Amino acid sequence: MAEKSVVQLDGRRARGVESRRRIVAAMLELIGEGQVSPGAEQVAARAEVGLRTVFRHFDDMESLYREISALMASELMPIATAPFPDGNWEERIADLVARRGRVFEKMMPFKIAADVHRHRSDFLNEEHAEVIKMQRQTLAAALGHTQTLDTLKFEALNLVMSFDAWRHMRLDQKLTVPQAKKLLMISAEALLRDEPGWQAK
Repeated sequence: MAEKSVVQLDGRRARGVESRRRIVAAMLELIGEGQVSPGAEQVAARAEVGLRTVFRHFDDMESLYREISALMASELMPIATAPFPDGNWEERIADLVARRGRVFEKMMPFKIAADVHRHRSDFLNEEHAEVIKMQRQTLAAALGHTQTLDTLKFEALNLVMSFDAWRHMRLDQKLTVPQAKKLLMISAEALLRDEPGWQAK
């Protein structure tokens, strides 16, 4: 009887893990399709599980966003924070632009969805602050830790290289990814071309 109970428990655990995986996958799909605020009912329907199952695995929708955030971070942070190559400013900034194009395109639907709920979520506010912090740190790394810039010039470059600027270019200005990347390089050159070490082609 004890052995049978253990087998049943392991079976329930396995089913629970699979249900959780399907729920997270469903949420990712819905957000990726442009559903900025999918409800628990939509998630349950897409995952093909009961509504009770959704709430059994996630006490509320914020806990679901926590798991999605962890998955996105595991995929995107290695790209965003990898060491920059040796070279002049232009080469490092070009590398930063290429990375941000990849990262921002992937995270855009999820960041837009998260921002819808940020006003009522401490966790999403903390995640937003971490994104801003990461953007500043990687920009500083691309410029070189020994290089100093005028404060306002750095802030201007940080602005044009930000996720908010990328979203504006892609969604409001309707620029393609190559066009958005080119605009970032044009903006960087305009800000940095008079700085020592900038070697524009």
